[in-house]
Amino acid sequence: MGWSKWNRSRSTLSAEDVQGDMERQKRALSSISGMVGGGASMAFIGLAGAATGKLSADSSRRAGSSHARSVSTREKAFVASPQRQLGVRVRGARIAENKALVRMGVTLGTVPHALLAMVSATVPVMWKAVLALAVIVVLALIIKKDLDTPKRPYTGSFDGVGAEYDKWTMDGILEYYWGEHIHLGYYSKEEQAQKGGAFKKDFKQAKIDFTKQMLYWTGVKAPRRILDVGCGIGGTSRILAKEFPHAEVIGISLSSEQVQRATALAEKEGLDNVTFRLMDALHMDFDDDTFDLVWGCESGEHMPDKAAYVNEMTRVLAPQGTLAIATWCQRDTPPEFTQTEKDRLQYLYDEWSHPHFISYQEYMRIMQRTNVMGDVIGEDWNDVTLPSWRHSNWVGVVDPWPVIFKFNPALWYWVIREIVCLERMHRAFRDGLMQYGMIKGVKKVSSKAAAAISAAAASQST
Repeated sequence: MGWSKWNRSRSTLSAEDVQGDMERQKRALSSISGMVGGGASMAFIGLAGAATGKLSADSSRRAGSSHARSVSTREKAFVASPQRQLGVRVRGARIAENKALVRMGVTLGTVPHALLAMVSATVPVMWKAVLALAVIVVLALIIKKDLDTPKRPYTGSFDGVGAEYDKWTMDGILEYYWGEHIHLGYYSKEEQAQKGGAFKKDFKQAKIDFTKQMLYWTGVKAPRRILDVGCGIGGTSRILAKEFPHAEVIGISLSSEQVQRATALAEKEGLDNVTFRLMDALHMDFDDDTFDLVWGCESGEHMPDKAAYVNEMTRVLAPQGTLAIATWCQRDTPPEFTQTEKDRLQYLYDEWSHPHFISYQEYMRIMQRTNVMGDVIGEDWNDVTLPSWRHSNWVGVVDPWPVIFKFNPALWYWVIREIVCLERMHRAFRDGLMQYGMIKGVKKVSSKAAAAISAAAASQST
């Protein structure tokens, strides 16, 4: 129909029609808002307005101009009839509502534009997040693979082992956290059961306690000459020198830096009955039957030939002298190791330059096969040493500053590798794959007498 006819028909609307029309518009607005759901409706309206800002502004200006012209014309031709007055109110209300909708950027025509704006604004952000997550995952996998790959396998000689200990001694990090003792600590059952657990104990004191507990376990009373095989920076040697002031104590190590540091610390304490030497534990420069106490604390792990290690310490041990060994051991067999267990052990070998481990029962068998050692005893001290592994990591968490302040990314990564290996050690000991072996025995006859007996037995057999 023509505009004038349509306009006249609209002017005859009843009040109910006007009310119904307004309700329909309100429902349309509500349905549009509902498309984005609850609190997101305002975001949708804003996006729609941003996407169609120029269109909304132009529509607003046109609506305002048209309204002004329409009102001017109606004022001239106005007849005060109720129906015409109602029609004017209807059109005025409609125009005002349309203006509000335009200002809010929500009209049926702008809905697709609003959706497009929302998608275009959201998709790049989503893909950036996906890309960032993918990069993080890839980096994590690369780092994990590197940490799972041992970096310091035993090279067939002590050179690599000595170089590692040289580096640890020079950077000072190990001494700062572990103190003068590069071995596990001792935690009694009472200390582990107390509130706060084993971590409440001073980490360095735990190592001193281990040395004293091991000394008590050996049962030695007044040795005159003591040999500390694998002495580190001399913490145990100095304790033994203080415990037996009339004894001569000698510590040997394959690290020249450790020997220098051990000597400096002994001089600082004013000890004149302890000395340190650079020496191969499998080929020692000592005569047979020399020492009353031969002490090997956590040095057997690096020995490629465990039998040669025990035999050489037995050779330099004097008759009635005591040989005491504390060492990390793998469990005895049978049952045989599964492939998973073999892989776990191989990592522990290759990350800290270990040729291989044996069981403490095998150490006992080796000692018994010397034919000069008696009263051989072996024990597993895993229950009193296990907390050391995680306690070592814990002291680094509590006090990380010596590492951080060095501003050395290579050192930071090295420390991370150590943390990972310490945790793997903890799990291996916790799961029974590894044990903490304590082995001791007393030499019954001299090495010379034993050699004579062996020679006589060999001649008789021929």
